[in-house]
Amino acid sequence: MLIWLLSAGNFVIGMGAFVVIGMLAPIAEGFGISTAQAGLVLTVFALAYAVCSPLGVAATGAWSRRRVLSTGLGLFGVAALLCALAPTPEILFAGRALAALGAGLFTPNASAVAVSTSPSERQGTALSNVLLGLTLAQVLGVPAGSVLAYAFGWQAGFLAVAVLAAPVLFGLWRLVPADLAFQPTEFSSLRTAMKDIRTLVAVLFATTFLAAIYVPYTYLGPLLTEKMGFEGGGVAMALLVFGSGAVAGNLIGGRLSDWIGAERMLLALAIAQILLLPLLSLLPLPAAAVFALIFVWSLCSWSFLAPQQAILVRLAPERQSVTLALNAAAIYVGAAAGSAIGAVALAQFGPGSLGMAGGALGFVALGNVTLALRLARE
Repeated sequence: MLIWLLSAGNFVIGMGAFVVIGMLAPIAEGFGISTAQAGLVLTVFALAYAVCSPLGVAATGAWSRRRVLSTGLGLFGVAALLCALAPTPEILFAGRALAALGAGLFTPNASAVAVSTSPSERQGTALSNVLLGLTLAQVLGVPAGSVLAYAFGWQAGFLAVAVLAAPVLFGLWRLVPADLAFQPTEFSSLRTAMKDIRTLVAVLFATTFLAAIYVPYTYLGPLLTEKMGFEGGGVAMALLVFGSGAVAGNLIGGRLSDWIGAERMLLALAIAQILLLPLLSLLPLPAAAVFALIFVWSLCSWSFLAPQQAILVRLAPERQSVTLALNAAAIYVGAAAGSAIGAVALAQFGPGSLGMAGGALGFVALGNVTLALRLARE
């Protein structure tokens, strides 16, 4: 029950973090700003998460897990309400920064609790179940929030997040044991993690892996419109297929990690990106083939979460919360970096270059994970 409650919390976090993807136009119209300026709601969240998550986890390292999880989700819910009531773009951005702090406290600690309450042979599965909420949010939460935003105004998307956070917060306070055993952390733990070359290289893999994915994913709509002639319905279907692959990958990743080992899993996934991403540069292809490619690509992309976290916990079990927070920050940095690289590729060489650029970054990720695993063995 506890694992699925933590997964529900991650669903709220995932919906709140990414619901703005489908709300940029209404936000821009509501405040009278450009779509590019409205896009800062994504950038502010990513940058604030990257900074606040490791610092916040270190600062609350001596708190009980019930207290820190409840504080994180509570801050996230309050931030969603602040965003819904924001009278100016500046207040909206401030709310997004507060939401990033709450998310940065909740998600890494939820993973740490999943590990500490599961037997070693089931940790990969437990992690994938807890992280399932994040991927389900992409399939269900984000589209639902977008529908609300267009039907009732963009504020409705944020209000939905705040409403969903309330019952999960109540459940956390009731079901997470107050005396749950954990390894306390402090700022010295963060400093130690930042000095550990094994941890840093392993965390850097998350950045390079996500950067490879987000080069084409950020601009999947323009790519499919220009190369495949897809209209809004076709692009929406492609995003739904991608989200479905993410859910499947999250579930399969944890189980395969328990079966074949986290190390082999990460190597295979890095190689898969190198092979799959360049295929996006071969468009146009038959529509069925494109949807199949997007599904398999997404599955191989989001299978990495559980094995990646399992390796990080194994590297430094005594400071797992801080290490997982660094990993979560690295994921958001990778998404931002991939989007920026994709923007350059799109502007300089057109949509057809996105797959090749992502594949090139896949080679960087493969070298990164190879070095990380070698250092871990040594």
